[in-house]
Amino acid sequence: MRPLSLFLTLISLAASSHLNAALPDLISEYRADAQNVRESFPIPWSETLADREDHLTRDWLARLDTLPWDALSIDDKIDWHLLRAHLRHESAESSLARQRLAQMEPLLPFRKPIQQLATARLQRTSADPESSAAALATLSAPLKSLRDSLAAERKAATDRKESPPIPPSTALRAAAATDAIRESLEAWFRFHDGFQPDFSWWVRQPYASLRDALEAHAKFLREDLASQKGNADDPLVGDPIGAAALSAGLAHEMIPYSPEELIDIANREFSWCESQLATAATAMGTTPKGAIEKIKLAHVPPGGQPALAVAEANRSINFLKQHHLVSIPPFAEEIWRLEMIPPDAQKTMPYAVYGQPAMRVAYPTDSMPHDDKIAAMRGNNRHFMRIVTPHELIPGHHLQRFASARNRTWRSLFYTPFYVEGWALHWEMLFWDLNYAESPEDRAGMLFWRMHRCARIIVSLRFHLGSMSPDEMIAFLTDRVGHEKSGATSEVRRYIGGSYGPLYQAAYMLGGLQLRALHKDLVTSGTMSPRDFHDAVLAQNAIPIELIRAALTKNPPARDWQPSWRFANP
Repeated sequence: MRPLSLFLTLISLAASSHLNAALPDLISEYRADAQNVRESFPIPWSETLADREDHLTRDWLARLDTLPWDALSIDDKIDWHLLRAHLRHESAESSLARQRLAQMEPLLPFRKPIQQLATARLQRTSADPESSAAALATLSAPLKSLRDSLAAERKAATDRKESPPIPPSTALRAAAATDAIRESLEAWFRFHDGFQPDFSWWVRQPYASLRDALEAHAKFLREDLASQKGNADDPLVGDPIGAAALSAGLAHEMIPYSPEELIDIANREFSWCESQLATAATAMGTTPKGAIEKIKLAHVPPGGQPALAVAEANRSINFLKQHHLVSIPPFAEEIWRLEMIPPDAQKTMPYAVYGQPAMRVAYPTDSMPHDDKIAAMRGNNRHFMRIVTPHELIPGHHLQRFASARNRTWRSLFYTPFYVEGWALHWEMLFWDLNYAESPEDRAGMLFWRMHRCARIIVSLRFHLGSMSPDEMIAFLTDRVGHEKSGATSEVRRYIGGSYGPLYQAAYMLGGLQLRALHKDLVTSGTMSPRDFHDAVLAQNAIPIELIRAALTKNPPARDWQPSWRFANP
């Protein structure tokens, strides 16, 4: 029997004895299975690994179908839908990865030979030194020829004023794949080198040549084809996924709207913000643009930002306690701390951000260029920090992460930014409703961030739909929202750079609107107190909010349930 068949047979036998296990136990078992598959074949961009993961996904989908639906509790029914959605998403992601591998394949002629060596080691097959050396020796020289050919094709396209034959996003992804494959080659070599004397004699030199060639190849792909040299003025490189993939992602996140509908919602919310900003600006005796400019000048001196963050955190905590809005465990209040964001990191993180258990603070250092210092102080002024701090700490991400580590922890597998960022955005909107701002300047600062959340939906979805370029995204953030140019550039670089999912930026406002609608249904109606509501939401962990709604309203989803909650209708 082949190893894959034996492995999956053993999993199926184990599964048959646990069909009646509670969903949390099944989710834990699935996580262990998935981790074992990844750890058993840690070979990047490997068909063997992809095939095993796909088989595991199909096996678990079949297992879910065998569970006795009517015997499940509300929590178990919610978990059943969560696990099924996760498995379907894994299958879709696998298909996307295979498509991307096909796009990169011409740039990775060394992939399969190196992976064959790595796979043989993982299957406990002894390496033949002479044939291994011969295999490696044939891979280095063609890489130089490939680079020369790619460079010539790129120059010809540039001369004809045509788009490059290899999109920068594909080149950048191939550079990362090259680095990952090189690392698997290095692991293969370390396993044998020195322990098998004839291996070192045969393999060391061709291995070293190939390793250096792979490093040069990755550098060429990254710097020459993708123009990413690590400089602040590197061009912005992104990878629009298109309308179909956006719609599939929204279905996975249980958001029953089209991308176009969400852009309309964002524009509606943006118009409300502009109207409110005009009112605040009038109270300040200036125009909306003048109001944003005025509050940017209200920043603390160099070195003063940590003290400002502490003061704003204490202000938020006292406000929450005064209004009985949410339970704050003393330990959660005790353990948060501050860190400073290094200058290089501020290129992609120009504002405060949460990194458990610390709020990371952006402010200039003595090593930064003068213009960057001024931009960092203007972008992190007192009135912006008034709402940023509660967003990041308490009641925002710090309290949220504290609760998630202690409630329904198996659901961490189903993490969604629509809950994670939506929770923090919900508090921004609730603080506005409760008159947390103490002045028109505070209101203008709060509105800046609210407009920013609307803008994130507009620019990120339009980018992925192919109707907005990175430069147009930057212009929107600077002209319509009021960002500093450097801050807007950093934001867009992060939005499209691949480190966040394509829907992440839209999740802030949309998740906030979901929780706002649920708050209206359960708190404004008098069904729950504010504290009970927020405590109950935290206890569900970071799952799609429509399923949190099902839990809080005690309305279990049917087996054939599909997301249908139109939470943002006028």
